[in-house]
Amino acid sequence: MPTDASAPATARSLQVPGARLYYEVRGEGPLIVLVGAPMDAAAFAPLAELLAVDHTVLTTDPRGINRSRLDDPEEDSTPQLRADDLSRLIAQVGAGPATVLGSSGGAVSALALVQDHPEQVHTVVAHEPPVIELLEDREQLRTGTEELVATYLAGDVTGAWRKFFAQAGITMPEPLIEEMFGGERDPRQVADERRWFAHEMRLSTYWQPDVSALRAAATRVVVGVGDDSAGELCDRTSRALARSLGAEPTSFPGGHTGFVETPDAFADRLRSVVGDG
Repeated sequence: MPTDASAPATARSLQVPGARLYYEVRGEGPLIVLVGAPMDAAAFAPLAELLAVDHTVLTTDPRGINRSRLDDPEEDSTPQLRADDLSRLIAQVGAGPATVLGSSGGAVSALALVQDHPEQVHTVVAHEPPVIELLEDREQLRTGTEELVATYLAGDVTGAWRKFFAQAGITMPEPLIEEMFGGERDPRQVADERRWFAHEMRLSTYWQPDVSALRAAATRVVVGVGDDSAGELCDRTSRALARSLGAEPTSFPGGHTGFVETPDAFADRLRSVVGDG
């Protein structure tokens, strides 16, 4: 694998229906798209730099997050809208068909992209998509999601995050929750967080993949799970998705945000997985 990780990013924007999308392009070569929801382009920058030594790498702020501004700030963010945004960005960059790594809600966006625009993507790595509708306890999880969203919108931010981590199966010490989500915080972070709770979380987690369409598509679909995610909610949803597709999940270094925690190891694994295809 090349080791020069100094590829500079070119920042651009694209007007799409209802929004102006912020995106960054690095490097040259086959196109790889790195996308989250609600995670923005900055979260993927270290991984993008590693991949850009021999790829064109596209990262973006999802609509309504950070630098991707909406015409209507109260518009909901659906997987279908985000998939259409990705389709337009891939066409704009013009280096497709693409490999798409989507993580968490971004994995839901990537799966929707396969369903709606399969010709634009030859491989999707859906890393820990929170598709709770595939689980037997989905009704309980829906109830829990409604409760934690209501808690947040009522103004109890740390209470909402406690409920979120408990439902996600992620151990988070109380002092760390207070440190991360209590007291004075960056206004942009708070705005993005509120948008996620109010306009995105439910629509992403309640989205049900069209398994027949995913299996019928020419696109290769890889379901990724973190080595450190065993027993967590997104580990369960990912394994359920892989079973529905008649496949085995593919392990990646780290946990739910392994691409942030260990970008070098994650890049090596992603290269191996994409190369296997």
